[in-house]
Amino acid sequence: MEKQLTELFESVKMAAEAAENSPGEEDRCLDVLKQLKKFPVNYQVLVSTQVGKRLRQLTKHKSEKIKALASDVVEIWKTLIVKETMSNKKNGADKNGDTVKAEPARSESEEVKNIQKNAKPERAIPSAKPNSDKVQKLETSSTVKIEKVGVVLTTKNGLEEHVDKKVKIENATSEGRKPAADPVGPQKLTSLIYCKDPTRDKVREILAEALCKVSSEINNDLHDRVNKCDPYRIAVLVETSMYEKWGKSSGPQKAKYRSVLFNIKDSNNPDFRRKVLLGDFEPRAILELTADEMASDARQVQNEKIKQKALFNSELGGPPQASTDQFTCGRCKKKETTYYQMQTRSADEPMTTFVTCVNCNNRWKFC
Repeated sequence: MEKQLTELFESVKMAAEAAENSPGEEDRCLDVLKQLKKFPVNYQVLVSTQVGKRLRQLTKHKSEKIKALASDVVEIWKTLIVKETMSNKKNGADKNGDTVKAEPARSESEEVKNIQKNAKPERAIPSAKPNSDKVQKLETSSTVKIEKVGVVLTTKNGLEEHVDKKVKIENATSEGRKPAADPVGPQKLTSLIYCKDPTRDKVREILAEALCKVSSEINNDLHDRVNKCDPYRIAVLVETSMYEKWGKSSGPQKAKYRSVLFNIKDSNNPDFRRKVLLGDFEPRAILELTADEMASDARQVQNEKIKQKALFNSELGGPPQASTDQFTCGRCKKKETTYYQMQTRSADEPMTTFVTCVNCNNRWKFC
């Protein structure tokens, strides 16, 4: 049966692909889908062949008829799986004799009391209020965790619904602080995500390897912040931003790729990769940074000193100026001026005098 179902699905898939380019193949695809709809299936066959998951791709087909018929088949199979799952749970509970019926209005305090007996905490846990999801905290530093509580609720229609409830009782200190809230945000990755492109994957590996070094390069003050960061996710985001803006790393933007990768993995530049990991630089903002901005803090201080020294030397390199009242400014008519002389013509000619007014910054020259 599994082989026949797989072959029938492959025929549907090939006909659907052909129908995208040839509208005449649409009828053939619909006929095969109707056969698939009437094919006798069960939960075991669907799980072993995974045909149901693969058939969902046809629910996004360009043809409305194929999309509608494929959606019908998926819904029929989904209903079948739900029915068989509920039936198996009910039969298993009846055989074991472990079914416990409870009314919907039953208070949760009784469940908590039963759990407390098995957990055996250091101090007695006060009973919780009826129909409340909160459990009062104890004045102790220990923590009691209960994994699951099985309850079977009887509905008005006579159907039994099995519910697995997770109960967590956390004891805090006597300071009266609230229990810590669940962390909000994506789960931290444990490995790098690849995109099946060798060139892009190599860039991601270089970025991830560099960002993973940060935890061993920082002091204790930043240890908590760094542990909360996800180097693999940030490496993927940075590489994706680079690819979206610059294209492939082997293209005309190769020099920009090399600049970012060199600075982020440079052993003498731990400051830049730390800022990238902590979020001081957004992934897209990294693409706009210059080489000076990506440099380490110590290198930026050195560059600033070099610039100041060069500026100072350039001012000293100018011609010496002297103040005099021998020249009258043609603009403001004052005699507060400075001047210097340079040999701009041949050696047997007199030097040229350059005059600057101190008040209005008017400049002129004469020989």
